Amino acid sequence: MRFLKDIGRENTSDFPYVFDEDKAMRFFEWMNLFRHTKGPLQGQRIVPHDIQYFIFGNIYGWVHVDTGFRRFRYAYWQVGRKNAKSQSLGVVASYETAAMGEGMAEVYCAATKKDQAKIVWNETKVMIERCPELRSKFKTTYGVIRHPKSESIMKPLSKEDGKKGDGYNPQCGIVDEYHAHETTEMYDVIDSGMISRTQPLMMIITTAGENLNSPCYRIEYEMVSRLLDPNDEGTENDDYFAMVNELDKDEDGNLIDDISDEKVWEKANPIAASHEVGRASIRKRLKNALNAPEKMDDFLTKNMDVWVNGGEKKYMRMDAWAACGTNETVDVKGLEAYVGVDMSMKTDLSSAVFEFRLPDGQYLIRQRSFIPGDTLERKKKTDKVPYDLWIKKGWLEVIPGPVVDQTYIENWIVKASEEWDCTIKEVCYDPYQATQFAIKMSERGYEIVEIRQGIQTLSEPIKGFRELVLQKKIVHEKDQLLTWAMSNAVLKVDQKENVLLDKAKSTNRIDPVAATIDAHVRAIFSEPKMDVSEFANDDMLKQLWGE
Repeated sequence: MRFLKDIGRENTSDFPYVFDEDKAMRFFEWMNLFRHTKGPLQGQRIVPHDIQYFIFGNIYGWVHVDTGFRRFRYAYWQVGRKNAKSQSLGVVASYETAAMGEGMAEVYCAATKKDQAKIVWNETKVMIERCPELRSKFKTTYGVIRHPKSESIMKPLSKEDGKKGDGYNPQCGIVDEYHAHETTEMYDVIDSGMISRTQPLMMIITTAGENLNSPCYRIEYEMVSRLLDPNDEGTENDDYFAMVNELDKDEDGNLIDDISDEKVWEKANPIAASHEVGRASIRKRLKNALNAPEKMDDFLTKNMDVWVNGGEKKYMRMDAWAACGTNETVDVKGLEAYVGVDMSMKTDLSSAVFEFRLPDGQYLIRQRSFIPGDTLERKKKTDKVPYDLWIKKGWLEVIPGPVVDQTYIENWIVKASEEWDCTIKEVCYDPYQATQFAIKMSERGYEIVEIRQGIQTLSEPIKGFRELVLQKKIVHEKDQLLTWAMSNAVLKVDQKENVLLDKAKSTNRIDPVAATIDAHVRAIFSEPKMDVSEFANDDMLKQLWGE
């Protein structure tokens, strides 16, 4: 769907990219020079599988309409084991070293351990040695594959080498089995060195894993899941390609597919499940897992490509949230508003949200977030979301300097209420980091309400807000930053089914969501109460409520 959408908007003002089929096919001509190094097709020329055509056709086919440089600088492919991951990476590594036309290219295979880092390097070395057309073009010495004509190199790189990245100038970084990385250290070593390259590529291929605190799950998987969700309009990243081959799950992360049904295996194993040898291997591993339950998690992660042991409960159903969006700007003239404010650490995102009760009984949510200017460039890299677009759209404001000056937020609230010609009923705030803000707003004459951040205060409003979303009684104006924050939010649930937003486990920022709930705590008290006097003669109500 994403590919077809992009094809439909090629070379437009908001999307300056075109799909160049010749450039895509050039990569596959290179792939076809190599032979399979193992398995039932060993020794035969590689004929790309459909999934390889799609993935690498995207990566190498999309280019900028003016410069001709590649569109996708980052790529993530999550797929079950034995689906030609090392082979695909070997072709990418050799292509980036010798065929991209980048002089003195540096290609690194990154891992935490030397043995893991050398898997793709060794695969590339063997593929080159067994390729009559190319083996004379490369030289291998002292653990380095060299392409003398372009003075380019390819080498393994691991955390055990103790390298910090100084002096590296990578054209391509390859990260195999990223789920096994406990930190982003090796990723960062490569990414930080790519700044002087015109069209670098960071390529991640991995299976799912069991550590949901790993950067692979916490950063990449969570982000690409939103990127590929057609109901999530808040996550866009035009230079990031993503493909996740996994079994289907419901909105709570529970498997829908039956792992015993061989027809679903191809979802996670597009190559392995397409031939009998691969299916037999999966069949054997499933039998072992069913007979020895302690092996089931390994089967689910490695063969069904499903992350396990999460225990995280997403707050919002994004399809329901998307259904609440409107393309119109809602007129709030003359309405009352409850303003929720969430002040984060002074170097992070802070948010203010207006919640209006509309004449038809629905609630409108409208927000503005704030970020320090000195933090913006770092956040653009780490959060991998289109902050520049959000600034342009007016959903995010940059405050000069290294910290958030809360005066900007005070002034925006006042100015917004005047511009929209609405009345601020209350300003509701989380006392953390906001004491001075509350004092100053009180001095300006506003009614200030402290929102205690415990279960007793927040559990029911959090549940109630979500229920209103499911009933389509919440309205939002398709603010992508707010939508992104909603998709980040995770709940923590106690034994009595009380809930709170879990900032510790929520990936990326949820400040607009927290501010929304702070406003909603008070907004729900503005609901008109039923006038029962008209039922005074109703015998049934008399029996229920007394005279």
